Amino acid sequence: MPIDQSTMRSEPNTGPNARGRFGEFGGRYVPETLMHPVEELEQAYQLARTDPNFKAELDRLLKDFAGRPTPLFPAQRLTERLGGAQIYLKREDLLHTGAHKINNCLGQGLLAQRMGKTRLVAETGAGQHGVATASVAALLGLECVVYMGEEDMGRQAPNVFRMRLLGAQVVCVSSGTKTLKDAINEGMRDWVTNVHDTHYLMGSVLGPHPYPMMVRDFQRIIGQEARQQILASVGRLPDLLCACVGGGSNSIGLFYDFIPDTSVKMVGVEAGGRGPDLGEHAARFAGGKPGVLHGSYTYVLQTEDGLIASTHSVSAGLDYPAVGPEHAALFRRRRVEYTHVSDREALEAARLLSQVEGIIPALEPAHALAEVVKRAPGMPRDQMILVNLSGRGDKDLGIFQSAGIL
Repeated sequence: MPIDQSTMRSEPNTGPNARGRFGEFGGRYVPETLMHPVEELEQAYQLARTDPNFKAELDRLLKDFAGRPTPLFPAQRLTERLGGAQIYLKREDLLHTGAHKINNCLGQGLLAQRMGKTRLVAETGAGQHGVATASVAALLGLECVVYMGEEDMGRQAPNVFRMRLLGAQVVCVSSGTKTLKDAINEGMRDWVTNVHDTHYLMGSVLGPHPYPMMVRDFQRIIGQEARQQILASVGRLPDLLCACVGGGSNSIGLFYDFIPDTSVKMVGVEAGGRGPDLGEHAARFAGGKPGVLHGSYTYVLQTEDGLIASTHSVSAGLDYPAVGPEHAALFRRRRVEYTHVSDREALEAARLLSQVEGIIPALEPAHALAEVVKRAPGMPRDQMILVNLSGRGDKDLGIFQSAGIL
C-alpha cells in the first residue's frame, strides 16, 4: 500500500544539520580509519534516497518480502479491561522476521549492494536485528557476520539458531558486560579491519552520522502508515503515541511524522530494570548525562568518573547504556516525554496482552504496554492511545517461563 501523501504533514525538519547534529547531540566521533567509510556511506545514502529506482525496489521488498503494510489493530478487549482511552496497536510484530528491524535492514542491505559491498556486519541484542540482517543477506547473496553478547546468546537462543540457519556466522562476545554494547564494539572493530568489502549495518538510531538519520528514515514508514490508518479509521489523530526506547529506532519511526502535531503527546518508555541504582536499569534519561558512545554525543549511563556504566533489563533489546541522539534532542525540547517501567511491570503487561487479546508481545514493546496500563484508565474514553507493538514474543518464551508469570 503506497503512503497517501495527502495524510502527511510537511517534513518535520528536526535535523540533523550538515555536521550530523540534532541540536547539540549527534555528530561523528570515529577513529581516522573510519572517517572515510562513514563519509562514503553518507554520500551513497544521499544519492540513493533521491533515486526513484532505489525507492521502488525498497518499496517492493517491504511489500513482497517483509509484508507491509502492517495492520493498525483496535485492542477492544484490552481497552475494556483497563477502562479509559481507546487503545490501538501498530502491528510491526507481524512483519517477516518478527519485528520492525526488517524495515531498516532492507534499506541498508540495498544500499550496501549499491555501494559494491559483499559482506554485512551487524550487532544484535535481542537477536531480532541479527535475524533481519541475516535474512536480508541471504536474500541479496551477501556474506553476513553478527556479533552478539554471550549473555544475550543465552537468553535469546532461538534467534541464534535462526541466524545460523539463515547462513550467518554468529560471533559470541564475551568481553565487558557480554551484551549489546560489547557486540557493537566488536562489530565496529570488524568494520575497521574490512572496510573495503564490508558494510556495518547498524540496527538502531545510534552511531556516527549518517546512521541516526538513515535508520530513522528507513523506519519512519511505521508512523507514516499509522497516521494514514488512524485517519482512515477514526478520522482524527491519536491523543497519545507510546513506544519503547532502547536505541530508539521503533519509537522514532513512530514519532517522527507526528512531531509537528502539537496535539499529539508522545511517550518513550525505557527499561527501569530492577531498580534506580546505577547498573540495575537502562533508563538513560532518568540516570544518564550527555557523553560520547559509539560515535555519537547523546545521553549515556556513566559513572562519576565518566566510565560507561553496566546496565540491566529483562529485555535484551533495551539493555544498552546510550540512546539515539535525536531522542536526546527531543527530550531537551520537551517534545517527547521519556519514562521507564520495571522488569516486573513489563512481564505483567506481556501476560495481560497475551491473555486478553491473544497477542504475545516481545519484552521490548511490553515496556510500552506497561506504561499504557498505567495511563489508559485515567484518560477519557473518547481519547486514543496508539502503541507501537514493535516485535513478537516467540524469542522471549523462555524468559516468560523462568520469570514465573503464569
